[in-house]
Amino acid sequence: MSHIVSVQAEIRDAAALDSACRRLRLPLPTHGTAQLFSGEATGHCVRLSGWRYPVVCDTESGRIQFDNFEGRWGEQRELDRLMQAYACERAKLEARRNGHTVTEQPLADGSIKLTVHVGGNA
Repeated sequence: MSHIVSVQAEIRDAAALDSACRRLRLPLPTHGTAQLFSGEATGHCVRLSGWRYPVVCDTESGRIQFDNFEGRWGEQRELDRLMQAYACERAKLEARRNGHTVTEQPLADGSIKLTVHVGGNA
């Protein structure tokens, strides 16, 4: 039985992934083929804190592959933090590309509120 997990969430923007890693103070992703426990995966490889194997993001397909052996080789919350940071950074990049400004507010429950100011007026 394979330990590799594929997640339905998509990571398609390498710039947003880089920004998410900077935000979390992780090493920047490297592009290549990584060895996971039960095979190989090719894409942008992200080293999460405390994880034995990298998370591999194929930005062409959006596919995310990782092997944390149900939390034994890496805590799920670290991947959740990466996904949250990626979503925030992706939304901010897209808003700015369209001429808008964004403010960010961390909430008590750990979620993040983004407010997009249309037209760039804060």
